[in-house]
Parts: sequence; C-alpha cells; structure tokens
Amino acid sequence: MEREVARLGKGAICCGWNYCGLRLAVGFVDGSISIHDSLDSGSSSSASPSSSSKWKAHAGSVLNVVWAPPECGDAIACICNDGTFSLWEETGEDTEHPTWKLCKLFEDSSSPVLDLQFGVFSTSLKMVYELLDPLEFNKWQLQADFQNVLDSVSRFGKVSCSSASIAWNPQRGEGQQCSFVLGFSSDLPQFNSSKIWEFDEAHQRWIPVAELALPGDDGDMVHAVAWAPNIGRPFEVIAVATCKGIAIWHVVLDPESNGRPTAEKVALLPGHDGEVWQLEWDMGGMTLASTGSDGMVRLWQSNINGIWHEHASLDCSGAQS
Repeated sequence: MEREVARLGKGAICCGWNYCGLRLAVGFVDGSISIHDSLDSGSSSSASPSSSSKWKAHAGSVLNVVWAPPECGDAIACICNDGTFSLWEETGEDTEHPTWKLCKLFEDSSSPVLDLQFGVFSTSLKMVYELLDPLEFNKWQLQADFQNVLDSVSRFGKVSCSSASIAWNPQRGEGQQCSFVLGFSSDLPQFNSSKIWEFDEAHQRWIPVAELALPGDDGDMVHAVAWAPNIGRPFEVIAVATCKGIAIWHVVLDPESNGRPTAEKVALLPGHDGEVWQLEWDMGGMTLASTGSDGMVRLWQSNINGIWHEHASLDCSGAQS
C-alpha cells in the first residue's frame, strides 16, 4: 500500500534521494535548492521529511539534482536551464542548521549540459570529468570529450539536442572496466541511439562497445536510460525509453566477441500515454519504475519465465490502479 512521504511545495520541478534514502534534495523553478531530512530513519510514521536547508543555487530553473556517492560525504550536483551545472557540499558542524557551499561551477556556453550522473571506481570519481581525490571535491578535471556515435573517426557538426540520459554501470568491482550507457533526443539520428561506452585502459580512451537499438530503430530519440544493479545475474539489464515504449535489454560479456558485450532486446513495455520522462531501478535491480507525461508512475517486473509485466501503477495524486 502506497503512502505519501513528502510534499515538495509550489515551484518544485525535480528531486533526488541520497544513497541511503534518508535525505531528499529538491530543485525549484526559481533556481533554489532545498534539502529535506528524514525525521527518524527507523520510524514508520507518515510525517514528511523536514526541511533543513534552502538556498539560491542558480539564477534560472534547476532542471536536475543528483547526490554524489557516499564516499564524497554530503554533496550534490545540479543542472540549470541555462546549461550550466554546479557542485555543492554541506559544511559546518551545526547539524540543526547546516550550510552548503559552492565547490565548483561548470560553465561552457558552447555545450549546455543536459544530464549528469556520478560513477565511483577504485581510483577516482567520474562524471565525464574526473575527480582523483574524493576528499577534494572542488578539484575536477576534464577527462574526455567525445560524440555519441559508433564511428569515432568522423566528426559531426553542431547538433540540436533537447535532452540526454546517461547511466553508469553500478558495479564497482576491482579490475572492472568503467562503463556507462548514453542516449540522446536530437535532430541527428546517429547521436540518438543508446550506446554503451567503456574505458580502454590500454589506450586511455572511451570506446563504444555496443548499441542498444535494432535495425530501423537506431535513429529513435531516447528519452531515458537506466542500468540495473546486478546481484548474481550472468548478464546486465538496461532499460531504454523511446517513442515506441520501454525496451529491456540483456547485455552479456561474450568471450567469443573479443570481450565486447553482446546485447539482446528481451521485452518492449507499452510505456505511457505520452513521453517517458524518467526510469529508475530498485536497489536489487528487480523492479523498474517509470514516469511520464501522462502523470502516471508505473512499476515493472519480470516473472520466473522472464516475461515482463506491469506490477502496479500510481497516479500523481497517489491513488492506485
């Protein structure tokens, strides 16, 4: 049975939970950010989290807010509608009235930021930019700059993109290659299809190792991607939302293909009555949540035979279908 855990208030347009689900960051249309803390992590009370901080982060609307991994302490990144993004860190020892300081502002008028996600690995924290020491959160350096195309030699001209979605492989094992999936909604078909990128240690570069699109679908605009946590599966599970629905992909590391992943589309979920806005997996990688322009939140699961189905749906007022 669902219950309301927070009411974000007028002007809220995005939010994100921290790693343990006890703190909520909210972005507002006026450029403000607020932090809400759970009243009691062990309580079953339906009381909403209390607001501990609120400040003006940007002059324009905050489009997305993402918590940094717990290795970095309490820190967030947020994207503004002018294409810039900023990193903020909680400071001070006053737990009742914590303060947040700006660590770094990323500005590039030629390339507006559309999405960001953190990925943590044994030696660094990566976000296309790289942070070698998680304790020095203001010292970032650009690690790579590339276009989302399979042909790494050709360079394409200016592309008009309305949105982008990126998801890191959540596995963090020693010796495991860094990888993420990236898709765009743009006016250039070669850019749009979701591609898995992997870091080639030998040549110190990012290379595309798989494309998550069938022939005829590779130009479809991608609205959202999500990489499922893997607990004991012999394959990875990635969800990709396009105008045709939500595709579920199984990605297997095939030794017969020079270590390159092989991808198989195993399901196409009907999605929503309109564009899918966001996809999120639960911590076990077994349930997929989706939300879209129809105002619905839908939960998806597969049965023991691998058949995917809608497990539950919620409308924006909290009523269950």
